[in-house]
Amino acid sequence: MSADPTPAVDSRTAAGKRQAAMPFIMVTVLIDMISIGLIIPVLPKLVGTFETTAAAQVGAYAWVAMAFGFANFIGSPILGALSDRYGRRPVLLIGFSGLALSFFVTALATALWMLIVVRLFSGALQANIAVANAYVADITPPEERAGRFGMLGAMFGLGFILGPVLGGLLGGINLRLPFYCAGTLAVCNWLYGFFVLPESLPPERRQPFSWARANPIGSLMHLARLKSMGALLGVVAFASLAQFILQGTWALYTQLKFGWEPQQIGWSLCAVGAMSVLVQGVLVGKLTKLMSVRRLATIGLVWSALSYVAWGAATQGWMMYAVIACNVLGFAAGASLQTLVANAADQKTQGQTMGAVAGLSSLTAVLAPVIGPLLLRAVADAPRGDWRLGAPYYVCAALQLCAMAMTVVHFRRLRASAPAPAAAQS
Repeated sequence: MSADPTPAVDSRTAAGKRQAAMPFIMVTVLIDMISIGLIIPVLPKLVGTFETTAAAQVGAYAWVAMAFGFANFIGSPILGALSDRYGRRPVLLIGFSGLALSFFVTALATALWMLIVVRLFSGALQANIAVANAYVADITPPEERAGRFGMLGAMFGLGFILGPVLGGLLGGINLRLPFYCAGTLAVCNWLYGFFVLPESLPPERRQPFSWARANPIGSLMHLARLKSMGALLGVVAFASLAQFILQGTWALYTQLKFGWEPQQIGWSLCAVGAMSVLVQGVLVGKLTKLMSVRRLATIGLVWSALSYVAWGAATQGWMMYAVIACNVLGFAAGASLQTLVANAADQKTQGQTMGAVAGLSSLTAVLAPVIGPLLLRAVADAPRGDWRLGAPYYVCAALQLCAMAMTVVHFRRLRASAPAPAAAQS
């Protein structure tokens, strides 16, 4: 781990005198993901309180999800570039503030338009995942990033163990209670970030802010110009789109197909989080010793595609858990892809690069609520347990296979254009 020899942005606080290290950002991400996980089992049902039919509920939820994705597509590159200029810590504090406000307003919402507006606001101010990834890249040499991103992924998973379970249980008491709890946690994270979290980016490695690079189109062009990126742009796009379709339809899908309530949805997401913690926190480091990061990413995408097909074809609720347990390499693919992207950027533009990747992911988050819920809406009248209800996940499987094919093409181009070092990694 590299030390930050310079005090953080706010030198008046004790946080400015601490050395940036993994435990600090891991705690930050854990609290962040618990607060987000709290609302996942109950948000579709809250949206449903403003509609009268199942089809209308799916459509309304699509609008709420699209609002966040669109605003995040615009805001993430800007916040990422700002973190390159002013440091990671102040941008994280902005994100925690936006989350806290959005959760409290959602809890008080009395109309659908209020949910849409607050999700726009929240999406514009939230780039926590991108900035956390840049934080890790700041303090980690390239050869150790796969393991470190795995540890960060484990914190995401742990947050998804605790958050959805709590959200489901609290939602059974009162549908709006999880949002109050999530807002309180976001406030706690802001306090932790202000008083404890140290800065990871020293002043000598900071970059001037430029609107040309920070706007969404400019940020994507920055990604395209990275020599080591190439087809990874498409890989990130396809894999992110599949992931957002899964996230955006899981609660609705399990509700329609198995009749699950928020508590059951919460426990299923808890299982997803547990596997994520096990794989990314423990197994990724061991897997990268057995095979290269490139090979792990490729195999993981194929494994993930098979898991999507199995989720879509499941006829009983227990089958969802069986697929989660078997999707070991699929969970490892995320940390592998994150490592490849981080290694493609230089040290001075990690925030911009991660912000651009988050912006690209957010663009897919705008598309996912159009694709996933509309596919689900088209088959919503199928009987409970029918294989056709899995239509969104069959599309996800196809997207993962496309991502895998682009990964293979990308690595072959790298081998062809680079001397021995590139060939040695494959």
